Amino acid sequence: MSDASINTETQGGEAGFSDYFALLKPRVMSLVVFTALVGLLAAPGGVHPFIAFCAVLFIAVGGGASGALNMWWDADIDQVMKRTTSRPIPSGKVTGGEALAIGLTLSVFSCVMLFLATNIVAAGLLAFTIFFYAVVYTMWLKRWTPQNIVIGGAAGAFPPMIGWAAVTGGISVESVLMFMLIFMWTPPHFWALALFMNSDYEKAGVPMLTVTHGRRVTRNHILIYTILLAPIAIGAGFTSIGGPIYLTVAVVLNALFLLGAVKIWRRKEEQAQVDKYRLEKSFFGLSLMYLFLHFGAILAEAALKPYGLGGW
Repeated sequence: MSDASINTETQGGEAGFSDYFALLKPRVMSLVVFTALVGLLAAPGGVHPFIAFCAVLFIAVGGGASGALNMWWDADIDQVMKRTTSRPIPSGKVTGGEALAIGLTLSVFSCVMLFLATNIVAAGLLAFTIFFYAVVYTMWLKRWTPQNIVIGGAAGAFPPMIGWAAVTGGISVESVLMFMLIFMWTPPHFWALALFMNSDYEKAGVPMLTVTHGRRVTRNHILIYTILLAPIAIGAGFTSIGGPIYLTVAVVLNALFLLGAVKIWRRKEEQAQVDKYRLEKSFFGLSLMYLFLHFGAILAEAALKPYGLGGW
């Protein structure tokens, strides 16, 4: 994709700090920061608070770099989709060239600094995450296959592994389970969104599952992935990152998530259109709480362990 494909670069007013910051996708970055912090604090051994701060900061910068590269490449799609037209490039506040330069600069900076602050494993995982999101997902999968969210979801699942590696210098069963928790959560989360935002993806030509196979198939897939997600989420409760708090949260949340997925699966399209996808929007909202509360429970277990209260 060339910048010439975007005719909005000369529109809009002068860019401010908020416009450049918006390039980094701060909402996505907040999830990256939170899950990376949980992975770091749940890891055995611990690190100096300043090193921990630096590690989370550089992971956040790396996540922001991915966002900038994504916005650079997807500017033509963002210009068409209703929910993305106000982004910095489509609105004409920032040029594609500026977004590319910022994305590349921050990518190199974040990986080098994370290596200097922690270790090569954490830095390598961060570099791979940026590459996976910007190249494998954004430039290839997103416009090529309806499984884009399934495979591309790996990019958003790496932060807790990076946080864990920043402390331990390696990968473990626990860090893989945190990865899998996000990885398997991503499809039902985004497919629920796609059920009531399908027209955006159709206009942009993005082969989301709702576009290529229809909403009925998408509802089936949401149920299947939710069923596969539950044992992973609950199983993590029996490892060193789990404990009674986490296990209680996981059991309750997965019961609610499964119930919501079953309701979505049983829904007929006519019903959804009548109430303007109220149930699908509710499930999407639950999916946001689902991930936050799971990682919040892992964080609570880690915080209580020094007092002999967390974990098993």
